[in-house]
Amino acid sequence: MTSPDLNLLLVLDVLLSEGSVARAAQRLQLSPSAMSRALARLRRTTGDPLLVRAGRGLVATPRAEELREPVSQLVQDVQSVLRPSKKLRLKQLTRTFTLRTSDGFAENFGAELIARTIREAPGVRLRFVQKHSKDSIALRDGTVDLETGVVENMIGPEV
Repeated sequence: MTSPDLNLLLVLDVLLSEGSVARAAQRLQLSPSAMSRALARLRRTTGDPLLVRAGRGLVATPRAEELREPVSQLVQDVQSVLRPSKKLRLKQLTRTFTLRTSDGFAENFGAELIARTIREAPGVRLRFVQKHSKDSIALRDGTVDLETGVVENMIGPEV
Protein backbone atom coordinates (compact mmCIF):
# COMPACT_ATOMS: atom_id res chain seq x y z
CA MET A 1 0.00 0.00 0.00
CA THR A 2 1.33 3.42 -0.89
CA SER A 3 1.39 6.29 1.56
CA PRO A 4 -1.31 8.92 1.12
CA ASP A 5 -0.35 12.23 -0.44
CA LEU A 6 -0.42 14.57 2.57
CA ASN A 7 -0.62 17.58 0.26
CA LEU A 8 -4.19 16.49 -0.38
CA LEU A 9 -5.07 17.46 3.20
CA LEU A 10 -4.33 21.09 2.41
CA VAL A 11 -6.24 20.82 -0.86
CA LEU A 12 -9.25 19.31 0.93
CA ASP A 13 -9.13 21.96 3.65
CA VAL A 14 -9.13 24.78 1.10
CA LEU A 15 -11.79 23.15 -1.09
CA LEU A 16 -14.10 22.74 1.90
CA SER A 17 -13.40 26.28 3.02
CA GLU A 18 -13.94 27.87 -0.39
CA GLY A 19 -16.67 25.60 -1.77
CA SER A 20 -15.31 26.27 -5.25
CA VAL A 21 -12.62 24.62 -7.34
CA ALA A 22 -11.73 27.93 -9.00
CA ARG A 23 -11.41 29.87 -5.71
CA ALA A 24 -9.49 27.03 -4.05
CA ALA A 25 -7.12 26.91 -7.03
CA GLN A 26 -6.57 30.65 -6.83
CA ARG A 27 -5.92 30.52 -3.09
CA LEU A 28 -3.33 27.75 -3.50
CA GLN A 29 -1.88 29.35 -6.63
CA LEU A 30 -2.79 26.39 -8.81
CA SER A 31 -4.58 26.22 -12.13
CA PRO A 32 -8.26 25.22 -11.98
CA SER A 33 -7.41 22.04 -13.91
CA ALA A 34 -4.70 21.11 -11.37
CA MET A 35 -7.21 21.65 -8.57
CA SER A 36 -9.76 19.49 -10.40
CA ARG A 37 -7.18 16.71 -10.72
CA ALA A 38 -6.41 17.02 -7.00
CA LEU A 39 -10.12 16.78 -6.21
CA ALA A 40 -10.31 13.64 -8.38
CA ARG A 41 -7.40 12.13 -6.40
CA LEU A 42 -9.14 13.04 -3.14
CA ARG A 43 -12.30 11.34 -4.36
CA ARG A 44 -10.35 8.17 -5.22
CA THR A 45 -8.49 8.24 -1.91
CA THR A 46 -11.57 8.76 0.27
CA GLY A 47 -14.03 6.78 -1.84
CA ASP A 48 -16.45 9.71 -1.60
CA PRO A 49 -17.35 12.50 -4.06
CA LEU A 50 -16.70 15.04 -1.23
CA LEU A 51 -18.09 17.98 -3.22
CA VAL A 52 -21.07 17.66 -5.57
CA ARG A 53 -22.70 20.09 -7.97
CA ALA A 54 -25.74 21.94 -6.69
CA GLY A 55 -26.86 24.61 -9.12
CA ARG A 56 -23.84 26.73 -9.97
CA GLY A 57 -21.81 25.77 -6.92
CA LEU A 58 -20.48 22.80 -5.01
CA VAL A 59 -21.93 21.33 -1.84
CA ALA A 60 -20.04 19.18 0.65
CA THR A 61 -21.21 15.60 1.07
CA PRO A 62 -21.94 14.25 4.56
CA ARG A 63 -18.51 12.56 4.56
CA ALA A 64 -16.84 15.86 3.63
CA GLU A 65 -18.69 17.55 6.48
CA GLU A 66 -17.36 14.87 8.86
CA LEU A 67 -13.83 15.56 7.62
CA ARG A 68 -14.06 19.37 7.69
CA GLU A 69 -13.05 19.94 11.32
CA PRO A 70 -10.38 17.23 11.72
CA VAL A 71 -8.75 18.16 8.40
CA SER A 72 -8.74 21.84 9.32
CA GLN A 73 -7.17 21.03 12.70
CA LEU A 74 -4.53 18.80 11.08
CA VAL A 75 -3.57 21.54 8.63
CA GLN A 76 -3.31 24.09 11.45
CA ASP A 77 -1.19 21.70 13.51
CA VAL A 78 1.18 21.02 10.62
CA GLN A 79 1.49 24.72 9.87
CA SER A 80 2.33 25.49 13.49
CA VAL A 81 4.98 22.73 13.54
CA LEU A 82 6.60 23.98 10.35
CA ARG A 83 6.38 27.67 11.20
CA PRO A 84 9.70 29.19 12.26
CA SER A 85 10.01 29.33 16.01
CA LYS A 86 9.60 32.67 17.68
CA LYS A 87 12.71 34.76 17.84
CA LEU A 88 14.44 34.56 21.19
CA ARG A 89 14.00 37.83 23.08
CA LEU A 90 16.95 38.09 25.42
CA LYS A 91 15.44 41.00 27.36
CA GLN A 92 12.48 38.79 28.32
CA LEU A 93 14.42 35.60 29.04
CA THR A 94 14.37 34.51 32.68
CA ARG A 95 16.69 31.64 33.46
CA THR A 96 19.75 30.60 35.42
CA PHE A 97 22.55 29.04 33.40
CA THR A 98 25.14 26.91 35.15
CA LEU A 99 28.65 27.15 33.71
CA ARG A 100 31.28 24.61 34.70
CA THR A 101 34.63 26.34 34.35
CA SER A 102 38.12 26.53 35.71
CA ASP A 103 39.07 29.25 38.17
CA GLY A 104 41.13 30.87 35.42
CA PHE A 105 38.16 31.17 33.09
CA ALA A 106 35.98 32.75 35.76
CA GLU A 107 38.75 35.19 36.74
CA ASN A 108 39.57 36.19 33.15
CA PHE A 109 36.13 36.24 31.53
CA GLY A 110 33.54 36.08 34.32
CA ALA A 111 33.18 39.80 35.05
CA GLU A 112 32.72 40.78 31.38
CA LEU A 113 30.37 37.85 30.76
CA ILE A 114 28.23 38.85 33.74
CA ALA A 115 28.22 42.54 32.73
CA ARG A 116 27.18 41.72 29.17
CA THR A 117 24.51 39.32 30.39
CA ILE A 118 23.05 42.02 32.65
CA ARG A 119 22.97 44.46 29.70
CA GLU A 120 21.50 42.11 27.09
CA ALA A 121 19.49 39.63 29.18
CA PRO A 122 18.71 41.17 32.57
CA GLY A 123 16.57 38.20 33.66
CA VAL A 124 19.41 35.73 33.15
CA ARG A 125 21.65 34.65 35.98
CA LEU A 126 25.01 32.94 35.54
CA ARG A 127 26.08 30.38 38.10
CA PHE A 128 29.72 29.34 37.92
CA VAL A 129 30.72 25.97 39.34
CA GLN A 130 34.26 24.74 39.56
CA LYS A 131 35.49 22.12 37.17
CA HIS A 132 37.15 19.35 39.16
CA SER A 133 37.45 16.73 36.42
CA LYS A 134 37.19 16.20 32.68
CA ASP A 135 34.10 13.95 32.83
CA SER A 136 30.92 14.92 31.02
CA ILE A 137 28.42 13.54 33.53
CA ALA A 138 27.16 16.99 34.59
CA LEU A 139 26.51 17.94 30.96
CA ARG A 140 24.74 14.64 30.31
CA ASP A 141 22.43 14.87 33.31
CA GLY A 142 21.65 18.55 32.73
CA THR A 143 23.05 19.94 35.98
CA VAL A 144 25.47 22.01 33.86
CA ASP A 145 24.41 24.00 30.79
CA LEU A 146 27.85 24.93 29.48
CA GLU A 147 31.31 23.64 30.11
CA THR A 148 34.57 25.26 29.11
CA GLY A 149 37.87 23.53 28.61
CA VAL A 150 38.64 19.90 27.91
CA VAL A 151 36.08 17.12 28.28
CA GLU A 152 37.08 13.45 28.23
CA ASN A 153 37.03 11.49 24.98
CA MET A 154 34.00 9.42 25.93
CA ILE A 155 31.63 12.31 25.34
CA GLY A 156 28.52 11.36 23.37
CA PRO A 157 26.91 13.18 20.45
CA GLU A 158 24.06 14.45 22.62
CA VAL A 159 26.41 16.68 24.61
